[in-house]
This record gives sequence, structure tokens and C-alpha cells, in this order.
Amino acid sequence: MIVRKELATARRVVVKVGSALVTEDGKGLDPGFIASLAAQISTLRARDMDVVLVSSGSIVAGLAALDIQERPTKINMLQAAAAVGQAALVRAYDDAFSAFKVQSAQVLLTHADIANRDRYLNARATLTSLISLGVVSIVNENDTVATEEICFGDNDSLGALVANLVDADALIILTDQEGLYTADPRTDTSAKLLSEVSVNDSTIFDMATGGSRLGRGGMVTKLQAAKVAARSGAATFIASGRQPDVLVRLVDGEELGTFLIPSQRVSSKKQWMANQLKISGQFILDAGAVRVLSESGRSLLPVGLRSVEGQFERGSLVSLCGPDGNQFGRGLTNYSSNDAERIKGLSSESVRSMLGELADAELVHRDHLVLF
Repeated sequence: MIVRKELATARRVVVKVGSALVTEDGKGLDPGFIASLAAQISTLRARDMDVVLVSSGSIVAGLAALDIQERPTKINMLQAAAAVGQAALVRAYDDAFSAFKVQSAQVLLTHADIANRDRYLNARATLTSLISLGVVSIVNENDTVATEEICFGDNDSLGALVANLVDADALIILTDQEGLYTADPRTDTSAKLLSEVSVNDSTIFDMATGGSRLGRGGMVTKLQAAKVAARSGAATFIASGRQPDVLVRLVDGEELGTFLIPSQRVSSKKQWMANQLKISGQFILDAGAVRVLSESGRSLLPVGLRSVEGQFERGSLVSLCGPDGNQFGRGLTNYSSNDAERIKGLSSESVRSMLGELADAELVHRDHLVLF
């Protein structure tokens, strides 16, 4: 894991830019910003740093191209705008990178691509192959087909997931704000910019403020993204994209924006489990099981299971919840919901007596379990 002053030593970074930066106040793409961003990324590449770009802006660009003044509320209209705008967005980036003789590529993802393990691994292989070929990937959510992402998603979380996918050393989120403040600087003149905080500091979410009218994310989504990125050991920087040469200056060690110190790295498979949006069911555990899992790192045994919620098959991803119903982890279950219901609260010996000697002793093995 890197510290702020060591960003120059990073082997690979993911840069995420929002709609407020990529577009001219909702009036179409901003060619000046895109050209500057391409120049900065080209400079980092010249320093032997791999860069993957996650860019918003397709919907806003499409609305401008279609001369639609107000953001539609109907999903199909947003999807149509995304289809028009994505073509313009990629073309603008391709032209900008071509000026520096850098090849770019379009990669469109949805959360469904991340949720399916095979598709997750395929996306990882494609991105790493593009990196090995010296190509700058321009990643965006596939808004044309991903209805849930248009309604509720944001590219901050996508940036963090991409950081996990490519094992990036850092996630750099460029926004129209200088970073994380102690309060909303637009309404509180005493608000101070935080230079460095831990991603595990729960108080930082109380300081976060909302996003711009053009994008879907705010400071809260950026902090949540930092926590996701931290699972692969990636540090997160939140800084203003309006600062001249902000990427180069950050890499040079200048104290711009907010640096979020990552937590302990977890395995690739556990990252995948932690990042899923779709959960098949829930295991409600007793207090003793919660304590054992949290403090000892052991597997989950049937004896600690109080109740089962949902219908699912063996190998499904389930939430692990305490007696209060709050989720504290996730895991891949060794039992279907029906079988889990039969063996809840039983000792391992009783489970074998009921299901046979070949029955799994663990409800969820510790290697297939991740805690938050």
C-alpha cells in the first residue's frame, strides 16, 4: 500500500472523472478538459505508469446532441441519450489520445458483469490484456442496457470495482470539489479541507455532501468507492479536476485534495464477494457465531445459525447478519436454503447423522467468507 508521497511509485492507477468535468455545464462535451486529461495521462504513461480511465458523461453528452434541455425521467429516453452520447464521448477521447500517439479502447460494463464470476474474470482478463498492449481503456457503465445503474448507480463505485479488477495501486477520483471538507464549504465558511483520513474512519460520512446536478454521485459515493478500492489495497485520492495538471501534480507529491488511507488488502475472490449488489439470501446468526467469526477468523458452522431467509442453491452468495439483522459479512454457502433450514442450530456431529458422513462440516468455509 502506498502513502501520499509515494504515488509516483505506483505501478497502476485508475482515474475516474465525472460528468461535471467532462461536459461544459451540461451543454455538450468539453474538448479542452478532455484534451488536458489525455495530455496528463500520456505524461503518466511516459513515466511507466499504467492508467485506466473511468469516464462519465455519455448521458449528458447525448442530451446535448439531441437538444433535450431537461433531463428525462423515462428510462428509455436516458438509454437513448446514452447511446448517442457514448459514441461522441469515445470519439472525443480517441481524438485527444491520438494527438499523443496513444491508442485508446472502449470498455462498457454493468454490475451484472461484476456479479457473475466468469464474466468478472473475463472483464479482468480483457482489461489487463489491454494494459499489456499499451492501450488506455476508457470504461463506462453500459447505460444503454443497465436500467438499474441509470436509476441508482454511479461511476464512483464502478471506478472502485475497476481498481479491484486490475489490482491498481491507487484510485484517483477527479470531481468539481477540492476534496473532503469537515463541512459543506458552500454553506459553512469555517469548513476545512481534510488532507488525509483513514478509509475506516466512520465520521467521514457525516462530513460528506451531495453531488452536482449533472452527475449521479456525491461525496458519499466517493467515500464508499474508497472503501471498495481499499479491499484490494488501493489508496484513493479525491481532488478537483479543475486544478491545472492535477494528475501530474498529485503524482509529483503535491498535497492536493484528500488522501484516503486504505485498509488491509483481501483476496481477489473475497473482493468479488464483497462487491456484489445481488445477494441470494441471508443467514441470521446468533451472537456467539458473530463473535467467533469476527474475532477468530473461523468458518461458519450450522450450530450458530438461527434462521434462513430467501430461496437459494448450494454455492450461492448470502449475507451474514447478526441477531439484529444487520449485515456484517458475506459468504458462499455449502448448503441450499432448504438444507440450511434443516440443519440450523445443529452440531457438526448431528449434521453428519442427518445428512451422512460426506456432509460439509461448515455452513460457509472461512476461505469463502468476507467480513465488513
